[in-house]
Amino acid sequence: MIPAIALRYGGPSRAIYEMCRALQSQGCETLIATTDADGQGRLPVELGKALSYNDVPTIFFRRQWSEALKYSQPLARWLDQNVKSFDAVHIHAVFSHACLAASKACRKHNVPYVVRPLGTLDPWSMGQKPLRKQLMWRFAAARMLRDAAVVHYTTLEERTLAESSLGIGRGVVIPLGIETDKLQDRAYEGIFRQRYPSLGDDPYVLSMSRIHPKKKLELLLGVFLSLIEQPRFRNWHLVIAGDGDPEYVASLQRFSQEKGGNGSVIFAGWLDGAQKVSALQGAGLLALASRQENFGICAVEALACGVPVLVSKQVNLAAEIEKARAGWVTDLEQEDLTGVLASALNDEEDRRRRGKSGRDFAMRQFSWPELATKLAELYHSIVQTNAVGLSLDRGLP
Repeated sequence: MIPAIALRYGGPSRAIYEMCRALQSQGCETLIATTDADGQGRLPVELGKALSYNDVPTIFFRRQWSEALKYSQPLARWLDQNVKSFDAVHIHAVFSHACLAASKACRKHNVPYVVRPLGTLDPWSMGQKPLRKQLMWRFAAARMLRDAAVVHYTTLEERTLAESSLGIGRGVVIPLGIETDKLQDRAYEGIFRQRYPSLGDDPYVLSMSRIHPKKKLELLLGVFLSLIEQPRFRNWHLVIAGDGDPEYVASLQRFSQEKGGNGSVIFAGWLDGAQKVSALQGAGLLALASRQENFGICAVEALACGVPVLVSKQVNLAAEIEKARAGWVTDLEQEDLTGVLASALNDEEDRRRRGKSGRDFAMRQFSWPELATKLAELYHSIVQTNAVGLSLDRGLP
C-alpha cells in the first residue's frame, strides 16, 4: 500500500516497484494498491482492476480529493472487502488516507501489517504542517503505529530519530536496495552527454531528486556558482535532474540566471531509464545537501556507479557514507558547504578513490536479492506470530 506512485513523488514511487520485483524473485506474490494521483492531474490508468504496471501487479483507485491526503473512498472500500485475502500488508507512508484506511482494514480483519514511515516520523518532518499532523497522530496515526506488527526503517538513524522522539517500538532496519546490474551496464555511457552537447567532456556535479525546498538547492546553486568564478573550477557544470512544483522550479531557474549560471547549470527535468543511468555514470560527483533525507536512494545509486557523493549530515546514510570513505559530509552552512565542495572538485584522484570505495560499499550493503530475502523472512515471521496469537485468542491448542 502506497498513496501514489507517479514519478513526481520521487524515490518511494520507484523503490516500491524495485522492491516488489525483488520479492517476486523470492517467490512472494505481491500486489500494489495505490491511487491515480499525479500532482494536480491523474495517471492515465484503468481503475479498480489489477493490471501489470512496471512489471508488478498494481491496482489503482481514484484520488477523490486532497493532494496531501490522497483521499479515496473506493480504495478504502476495496481494502475492507479484500484485505483478508492477503497474508500481510506492507504500508508505505503514514499521514495519508490510503495508509490509515489500510491499517484500519487490517485491524478489523486480523491481518498483520508493516509500516514504512518514509522519514515522516523524523522530528523535522513532524514539524512541517504540525497542526494537521498532530491531529492525524492523535486520532489515527498513533494507533496505526502502535498496532503495527513491525515498523520498517531503512536506516538506523531514521529508527533512532523516530523512536526517541515518539516513544514507539518494534522497529527493524532493512535498507532499500538498488538494481546493480542496470547501474553498472556500460551500454548507457555517453547517452546523457549526447542529449546535452554543451557538456562536452567537462565534469559535472549531479543533483538528482524530487525538487523540493527541503533539498536546499538554492544553497547548492549559490555555492557552486561562486566556486566556478575561480579558474580551477571554471570547466565544471551543475546538472539538476528532477521534477517539482513548476513555480518553485521556475524560481530556481531565475535564481541561476541572476547568478550567472547560463551555460554552467542545466535543468534536465525528470530522468528515467537510460538517461538516468547515463547521467549517474557520467557524473564526477553527486550532491545531496538536503535538510532531511531518511535514506537517499540517488546517493546509493551513484555509489554503485563508482561516483562519490557529497551529502549533508541530515541525510540519514551520512554516517555510513563517511565510515566507508565513499564521499564527503557537510553542514548546511554556506561556508562549510563551500569548503567541502571545493575540496571534492579540486582533487580528481581523491574522487576516484572514494568512488571505488563507494562502489564496494553499495554492492556489499544494498543488493536487492539479499534485502528481499530479509523482507520475505520478516513477512513470514509476522504471519506466523499473528497465527499463533489468533489461535490463543480463540482458545485453540
